[in-house]
Amino acid sequence: MLLRITFVIILAISVLFMPFSVSVILGLVGIIYFNIFVEAVVLFFLSDLLYGIKESNNSPTIFLCFVVSIIILSVFEFFKKEFKFYN
Repeated sequence: MLLRITFVIILAISVLFMPFSVSVILGLVGIIYFNIFVEAVVLFFLSDLLYGIKESNNSPTIFLCFVVSIIILSVFEFFKKEFKFYN
């Protein structure tokens, strides 16, 4: 539990102060390592609120990282259940 809390704090600091690529890598590591890591989705929503811009005139999606992180979390959680070696 302490490892998860520490990782969330590090991810939050990376979302606020580090380049976006560092946050994406840390978010993927958290999603792969921890069970149902919704904290990454919440922090990417925060990232979209702080730094998100509208994609184009035709696309109303402002929360692109948030939507992508939900999709990635869902796919990884589905495949984690399919692997026998993952607890």
